[in-house]
Amino acid sequence: MQELHVPWLELAIVLPLVGAAFVASTCDPGVARRRAVWICMATLGCTLGEWTDFLSLRAFEAHDRGDVISRLFGSEALVIDELSAPLLPLAALLYLVVVGATLRTKIGRFPFAATLVSEAILLSLFSCRAPWGLAALLTLQMIPPWLELRRRGCSTRIFSVHMGLCVAMLVGGLGLLHTSDPGGSRALVAIGLLTAAVLIRSGCVPVHCWMTDLFEHATLGTALLFVTPMAGAYAAMRLVFPIAPEEALRTIALVSIVTAVYSAGMALVQREARRFFCYLFLSNASLVLVGVELATPIGLTGALCVWVSVVLSLAGAGLTLRAIESRAGRLSLADYHGLYETMPSLAVFFLLTSLASIGFPGTVGFVGAELLVEAAVGTYPVVGMLVVVAAAMNGIAVMHAYFHLFTGASHLTAISMEARWPEWLAVAALSICIVGGGLFPQFGIAHGYHAAVELIHRRSHAFESGSPPPQHPTGAMFHDHE
Repeated sequence: MQELHVPWLELAIVLPLVGAAFVASTCDPGVARRRAVWICMATLGCTLGEWTDFLSLRAFEAHDRGDVISRLFGSEALVIDELSAPLLPLAALLYLVVVGATLRTKIGRFPFAATLVSEAILLSLFSCRAPWGLAALLTLQMIPPWLELRRRGCSTRIFSVHMGLCVAMLVGGLGLLHTSDPGGSRALVAIGLLTAAVLIRSGCVPVHCWMTDLFEHATLGTALLFVTPMAGAYAAMRLVFPIAPEEALRTIALVSIVTAVYSAGMALVQREARRFFCYLFLSNASLVLVGVELATPIGLTGALCVWVSVVLSLAGAGLTLRAIESRAGRLSLADYHGLYETMPSLAVFFLLTSLASIGFPGTVGFVGAELLVEAAVGTYPVVGMLVVVAAAMNGIAVMHAYFHLFTGASHLTAISMEARWPEWLAVAALSICIVGGGLFPQFGIAHGYHAAVELIHRRSHAFESGSPPPQHPTGAMFHDHE
């Protein structure tokens, strides 16, 4: 395992933690917002440095030089590979645009310090491969939204029951896994518990109601930051994919495709904008799990590309919806609001980002969606057909929401309702990534394919030998595919 030239990982994790204390020390919401923005920018810089440094090594995995955390908690506590390396700057960008797009009218209610702590937890999660470390970080990640629900005076019962059950299954599954023989009945029960925990955390049907409850009662910014990075998919890749037999992977794929189709249908009939967005996200995020559990190079490559696409596109759509709500309040999709005349740029951003989530041609998700469909049809033809059905229904749902929000009766006001420059910059930055990734997809596809081939190779080697797969410090075998 090679070392990064600079301890980027530790810097990216420590900066938000120190910054949270710095932000919490001020009582002025405006000052707190400015400090949080600068800290998020510095964190994004560290994650971009980590990714650039990692690419220069041409290795499958690497860790920080003089890694203090790994010395204390083990070699898997803080390490990145070709799966997690791009997820770190993606997560940091997500936090930056959400914090940066928070307007003055909302800064008094937005928890900047808690958001920075949440960012540090997420970056630690994406940098961790130790099973117990992942379970601990997944648990810690649940605390900030739970505290916000309590602070807003909303019921936490639904969220607490689902997340508590997820944590219990994670702990029970890992405990059984470490005390059982590989291939034994206890090991199969452990894998079943881990699979169930992943499905709950991912919001799969029928354990998805915590997600709709969170979007209804928490601030939209907090809900976006908790669900959009798809920590459940990351847990599936680290905890289930390397050790699960084909039956477990097929179970996840089946539940995920049912969730994708069901959520697409629910998005079509929603009469409230937040619930529409929640189901749109849930449908597209479930397709990522479908690709992951196909366990083929093409399917896994498509899943990784769709993963990036969903984070970028639906974060942009969520921020646009957040900007609209800050001006017009929560909107019903039962009426036509005619908002295009008063906020044309937000209308364009909403349509672009929403269509990008379903793999519209020319956007970052187009090639990934094609790969996902191709792999699904080649492996399970019925699943491939259902992937297309889900995408088609999501497209209809997007256009239905767009027409109800931005067309119809004129909505004239005495004051400007156009996007302010922080909102414009945030969504424009995501839109540039969406269109740029669609016009020049070669790097992302090659990177995803390399990661998919190596992950599947390690999984196959572990099943054949019954031991951990070999390491490739120089990454030579891996990069022979170029």
